[in-house]
Amino acid sequence: MTPVPAALVASLVRTQHPSFIAPLRLVASGWDNTVYRLGSSWSVRLPHREVAVPLLVNEQRWLPHLAPLLPVPVPVPAAVGGPAGEYPWPWSINPWLPGRPASAVPVAARIAFAADLARCFAALHVPAPPDAPANAFRGVPLSGRAVAVRERLAGDGFPAPLRQVWEHALEAPPWTGPPVWLHADPHPANLLVGAGGGLAGLIDFGDLTSGDPATDLAAAWMVFDAPGRAAFRAALSELAPLDEATWQRARGWALSIGSAVAEGSADNPEMAAIAAHALAQVLLPE
Repeated sequence: MTPVPAALVASLVRTQHPSFIAPLRLVASGWDNTVYRLGSSWSVRLPHREVAVPLLVNEQRWLPHLAPLLPVPVPVPAAVGGPAGEYPWPWSINPWLPGRPASAVPVAARIAFAADLARCFAALHVPAPPDAPANAFRGVPLSGRAVAVRERLAGDGFPAPLRQVWEHALEAPPWTGPPVWLHADPHPANLLVGAGGGLAGLIDFGDLTSGDPATDLAAAWMVFDAPGRAAFRAALSELAPLDEATWQRARGWALSIGSAVAEGSADNPEMAAIAAHALAQVLLPE
């Protein structure tokens, strides 16, 4: 996706939030949003396609309510901008959270924050209100993703054994508890790691929704190797014990998300590596 031009972003900040004026540096341009670092303390997050607009609005509305629940920082908007001139959509100024993405940390070293991530999800997974954001692709019963994932796995590039993993996940009983808050995009590029190796932040809440906690627990396969996964599960079992059916669904969610990322990451080596790791992990015997 083409990023929102720096000159346009500078104009938006200058005219709507002049107290934040500072040098801009492009740091990310993903599928949905352009992100600039704004000085040393802030970032600017702007949708660059219309489908991402309601996701940003969800962040603006709900992150102030969720941040007090969590044991690590999240990017609660400090200022909200609106359409102006050539830019047609809302946008946010967020704090710049220190740390490096977990995707830049060797997989074996990620075990250092396994318990931190368990605490984070245990804190987040509380019953959500009825007006929590809806998401047709995350948090829903796995059966709702069955057709799309089967079609994806039938394509080139996906090993046949993944189909068996998917069918096994579909056999798990569905979640019967209340819909809980979900980050819903639990891959390592959305986790920030501090200098000491612990979890320093959780970012990119664009898929924020409620539903089955197994969606977030897909991190066991998307983020960790087998030792890290065991540490993550052990820590979570002490905080919020879950049945084996939930972990069975979580493995299915790792496959669902990982295969979707793989399919859409031909031009993004970082995300392609995240997807390849997830798919390799779900193939390992449990």
